[in-house]
Amino acid sequence: MSDEAKTSLWIGIILVVIGIILFLILTPTGRSLWNTTVYEIIKVDDETNYSKLKEVEDSCRAMISSYNSDKMTWEQYKDSANEEKQSWAEQAKMRANKTASSYNEYVLKNSFMWNHNVPEDIKKDLPYIE
Repeated sequence: MSDEAKTSLWIGIILVVIGIILFLILTPTGRSLWNTTVYEIIKVDDETNYSKLKEVEDSCRAMISSYNSDKMTWEQYKDSANEEKQSWAEQAKMRANKTASSYNEYVLKNSFMWNHNVPEDIKKDLPYIE
């Protein structure tokens, strides 16, 4: 391919690109096409982000509920004279601490989801039972 042919090809490509840009910017049909495409992309992004945020918040709430249940069981039976009930308390304590560990790691990994706007019922971390 000669240099003149290459130059002509590049000029043709540049003219087509400029034509497309002018079509999208200056014509109602082009603007409509551009706006529709951009709107659809934004809509999909928002839906995807919302469903992920809901999933993360629901997981946090479930872990908080499990933690609170095990913590109440531990508090109820920790001072019992019955060995079996003390065993229940120790098992509940272990489950609560395991849940706290999982929760704290999960919140840390997903904290970007809230963008500094954490719901009031989502705790920053769960304390370990000593």
